[in-house]
Amino acid sequence: MTGKSDIGLIGLAVMGENLVLNMESKGFRVSVFNRTVARVDNFMAGRGALKNIFGAHSLEELVASLAKPRKVFLMIKAGAAVDEYIDKLIPLLEPGDVIIDGGNTHFPDTARRTQYVESKGLLYIGTGVSGGEEGALKGPSMMPGGSAEAWPLVRPIFQSICAHTADGAPCCDWVGEGGAGHFVKMVHNGIEYGDIQLICECYQIMKDLLGMSNQQMSEVFAEWNRGDLDSYLIEITRDILTKKDEDGRYVLDCILDTAGQKGTGKWTAIAALDAGVPLTLITESVYARSLSALKDERVAASKILAGPTAAPYSGDRTAILEALRQALFASKVVSYAQGFSLMRAAAAEYGWKLNYGGIALMWRGGCIIRSVFLGKIKEAFDAQSDLANIMLAPYFQQKLAAAQDGWRRVIALAVANGIPTPTLSAALSYYDGYRSERLPANLLQAMRDYFGAHTYERVDRPRGEVFHTNWTGHGGDTTSGSYNA
Repeated sequence: MTGKSDIGLIGLAVMGENLVLNMESKGFRVSVFNRTVARVDNFMAGRGALKNIFGAHSLEELVASLAKPRKVFLMIKAGAAVDEYIDKLIPLLEPGDVIIDGGNTHFPDTARRTQYVESKGLLYIGTGVSGGEEGALKGPSMMPGGSAEAWPLVRPIFQSICAHTADGAPCCDWVGEGGAGHFVKMVHNGIEYGDIQLICECYQIMKDLLGMSNQQMSEVFAEWNRGDLDSYLIEITRDILTKKDEDGRYVLDCILDTAGQKGTGKWTAIAALDAGVPLTLITESVYARSLSALKDERVAASKILAGPTAAPYSGDRTAILEALRQALFASKVVSYAQGFSLMRAAAAEYGWKLNYGGIALMWRGGCIIRSVFLGKIKEAFDAQSDLANIMLAPYFQQKLAAAQDGWRRVIALAVANGIPTPTLSAALSYYDGYRSERLPANLLQAMRDYFGAHTYERVDRPRGEVFHTNWTGHGGDTTSGSYNA
């Protein structure tokens, strides 16, 4: 080995391998290690051959090969394995060295590990890495958080290997302390869940109601990808629709209609419930996957439960496709609005100073939800950093107003024909709820006060004053100990 390495990476699975090759291609010397040491040798004899990479056969050898302050990047399965490697590395490292976790880790674990590693005199980063195999190799979106002192040490590497926007801005910047980086990555994944489900609902409407062929649907998605909906997920949907297998059959038509989830969508929904943020669209996208997994039950129910069968659409197909495009765009606005609202709530709770325009920029390239759309979100936050909800930004106000008729028409048509649209419908319900000056929660509060003496506020009195009514005439004046709307 000649010279010390700039960084070490543990975990030579798909993402790890590609990140190593990415870093090496940008001029960094990388040391690698894997628990199954044979994988190190195979990598060094294959994709890593004749490159500025050092293959270590032990953690001790890996650490010894690194320039100080040492930087060790973990690309291993989230969970107990991360804690195990942290404990193995701590005795081998020195104060000021950095441990980096690039897995899909739950943000409370990153917050806990940051405190623990810092207590040992070391620095810790939990970074979201999005973009899949291709992104890892060619430039992912990266969302680092943890020990702020560690950022200058890894910034040259991270901002060299990440994706960049068309004007050269890196899709990676410091997010915040503790678990901030992995929280933002979690929300990214939740939005990804929502985007995917929205596209799936549009696909089902095209297929089952409009009777369109795979080729026709692909052409529609190709057209959409040239406008406001220009994005990675629309682009790959275009390509997926026309892919055929060796027998000439469309691969998509041969795939079983069941889906699972790795946890990040569920974490996002739970975080929203904990924070009291109405993350309705993303939560419905998680439930949609759960419902799809009940394949045998659904097959049995299809023979028992009554409902309309989608009738061939006899109207103007071009007009309804435009309405569908509007519904998809408007629903995406809602999905991102909810996601950014959740990040605002988390920032307030954990004391993070999140740069929302910067986050939109980080997602502008490299990641799964990358799209032209994100540039408009960045512009909205650049114009008003304390924007409460992106739907209130002038650009999105106008777009939502223009999309409303088509949005409502599509959902009504789907409902009339028995086609489930959990996320398209949730998006519209949220929009209508958010723009409602008065909701029926007054009745809700009355019921809670009736059966539990939970008290309520009044429209004719200052906020913060609470009241109780003896609804039956038989109750007393004792009320619940604390008012909680």
